[in-house]
Amino acid sequence: MVQAALPNTNLHNIGVLLIDVGSNQLYCRFRRAFEEFAGDEADWFKDLPDDISQSADELGAEKCVEWLESTLSNAVRVSPRKRVLIEDYAATTVNRLYAKLIRLKVLPFRTHLPQYTLEAAAGRFGKQMVVEPQGWVEVRTDMQLTDDMFVAHVYGHSMEPNIPDVCLCAFRSKIVDSEEGKVLLIEQCNESGGGRCTIKVVHVSRAVDPNQEGDQAWLHQRMTLESINRDYRSWDVASAEKIRILGEFLFVV
Repeated sequence: MVQAALPNTNLHNIGVLLIDVGSNQLYCRFRRAFEEFAGDEADWFKDLPDDISQSADELGAEKCVEWLESTLSNAVRVSPRKRVLIEDYAATTVNRLYAKLIRLKVLPFRTHLPQYTLEAAAGRFGKQMVVEPQGWVEVRTDMQLTDDMFVAHVYGHSMEPNIPDVCLCAFRSKIVDSEEGKVLLIEQCNESGGGRCTIKVVHVSRAVDPNQEGDQAWLHQRMTLESINRDYRSWDVASAEKIRILGEFLFVV
């Protein structure tokens, strides 16, 4: 653990360092916001993860951590080492340890985004469900967070490799400019409330729509919904089909 020990404040766990002894590679994850306890020193703490990563690239993981253990000041400490089992991937393990050991204050739309219970199928429309708020999730991105962003789970293989099966993704509800060619989260609506969701690359369809009449509140351009994984076929959505665009895909959380 990397810890901050500033005067007149409690000890704060700010990051996790994991040495993969097989490859001598350092994996690390740090919190994003430091203002709540670091005050004027917050900018220095923000630069610390990049400084450590650069040192690990130059020295190797073991020597980098040895250097940190011997040279860090009282303001920043490295806790005694502990062995952990890497059950799958080192990057996944460091994220799991981070979630377990780092206790963060939720800063809405600064470090965290709201998560909703909807589940999008990276294929044809997924199961029907009523969408409800589920809590806040910390996200790591250089993108500035805004109050129209949210996160939701995506399942399926049709959008791989960009969007893996069973992952949490960030979306923005306000679509900037045209929808053409963007990866969008789309809901197929029904009369009973709730709907079924899919995530696809959207194109204006070249097919002639034989039925452009219907409920004026729902009419839209005929769309072709395209998969990134070429093993999965695309399909068209007629202009009268009751669909709603929920958001534009931004990144995998």
